[in-house]
Amino acid sequence: MRKILFLGAAILFFSGTFANTNFELPVLKADQLMIPIGKTGKKISYAELATISLADFQAMTGKKMNFIERLNFRMAQSKIRKSIAADGSIKNKRILKYFSKGRGGSGETGFHAGGFALGFFIGLIGIVIAYVIDDEYKRNRIKWAWIGWGICVVLYLALIVIFFSSGPYD
Repeated sequence: MRKILFLGAAILFFSGTFANTNFELPVLKADQLMIPIGKTGKKISYAELATISLADFQAMTGKKMNFIERLNFRMAQSKIRKSIAADGSIKNKRILKYFSKGRGGSGETGFHAGGFALGFFIGLIGIVIAYVIDDEYKRNRIKWAWIGWGICVVLYLALIVIFFSSGPYD
């Protein structure tokens, strides 16, 4: 009976630790968002890209487009125009997520396997190592090192409780 109660308490504890956040993406204005065009490094705004003529775009990139490329450009322009709200803000959540400060693909947010492994396998020394390594992923690595160490401690304590709670005749 004690094992069932302990298992139920553990399930309630672990299910209650998952956080539910309503992450709101920042409001980006289409005329402030600059996109590089061509190999020369020229940049135009997202709003200008939605309204630029085909001839101007070809002059800016320095490349003549064939029929299929022109068709794709016009379709992309149509999608861009639909993603810009009347007040000039961007409505498309994918574009907002990509151009927001903490981009998903840049390693600044999300799971960091190296940091988790440092905390989980090496413990407090791994956390110190995460603080010492200095690059653009440092903040995320430190966070996941602490999470890894916390999970290791919780699992260790759970194993101790299970070991000492089971008697020889259970």
